[in-house]
Amino acid sequence: MKCNVTADTFPLARVFTIAHGSRTEARVLTVRLDGGEALGWGECVPYARYGETLESVTGQIQELPDQFDRHALYDLLPAGAARNAVDCALWDLEAKRTRIPVWKRAGITRPKPEVTAYTLSLADPAAMQKQAVENAHRPLLKTKLGGGEEDVARIEAVRKGAPGARIIVDANEGWTPELYKTLAPVLVRLGVEMVEQPLPAGEDDALLELDHVLPVCADESCHDRDSLPGLKGKYNIVNIKLDKTGGLTEALALRTAAREAGYGVMVGCMVGSSLAIAPATLVAQGALFTDLDGPLLLAEDRVPPITFDDAGIHPPDAALWG
Repeated sequence: MKCNVTADTFPLARVFTIAHGSRTEARVLTVRLDGGEALGWGECVPYARYGETLESVTGQIQELPDQFDRHALYDLLPAGAARNAVDCALWDLEAKRTRIPVWKRAGITRPKPEVTAYTLSLADPAAMQKQAVENAHRPLLKTKLGGGEEDVARIEAVRKGAPGARIIVDANEGWTPELYKTLAPVLVRLGVEMVEQPLPAGEDDALLELDHVLPVCADESCHDRDSLPGLKGKYNIVNIKLDKTGGLTEALALRTAAREAGYGVMVGCMVGSSLAIAPATLVAQGALFTDLDGPLLLAEDRVPPITFDDAGIHPPDAALWG
């Protein structure tokens, strides 16, 4: 089996800003596995927050042996971007070899469209209201927040701009326990349904002592099944991202384990192309929140792209993946 890794860049439709910084492009790695009679591919987005770079992840993939399967891969690479791209490429390769779609091979009911959040970039309240007006037709908006009481003004502006939309928010580790106590009741009054990762990962024990008037979702604090014991009492929901779990295989296992442990499930993504999102649509089936809008933020995408319409995000066409 031949493995090829390439770096690809997709320009964004507009500058995308979160609490950690801004970007104008999505830089991804594409893995192609040539099995002779078929070729499978997958995509990952190395994330500096987890100590990953394009170069380091490429190096991990290039060190893999010539022959391995998905089960062996689990021991060859840790959870993270490298294992994600290879795992998803293996699923795709198996589907093409057998002509059995991934959802059937994974024992999933035929996938259907899922309503997905659309992310509003962090900005001042006036700019965020403008974004909300432009996207008021979308049923679910996810608002990036930056910390500080100006977050209330941001949500007030978004609510004014999109009065009929459901709203979730992402603090990207930018709050303190005191800020949660101040902001949470106000955001609930404004119709916000949950906050994603309000406190820094590793500094979130304070969540044990807080009254969760606004449900709390673990993002940076939840990577794979090994994360779950440390989340007890702190979080109500877990955000499953394939670049954190290390692929579809672990993402499906984490979904099952999280639900059995009583957590709500959110399925999210990094900013990548339709190839990165395709496997996640299977994990998102029946999720409490789906946040797979990465391709909508791009100025250019893979061909053929994932379909987005009034029904939500659709499972991928076999010509793309799976």
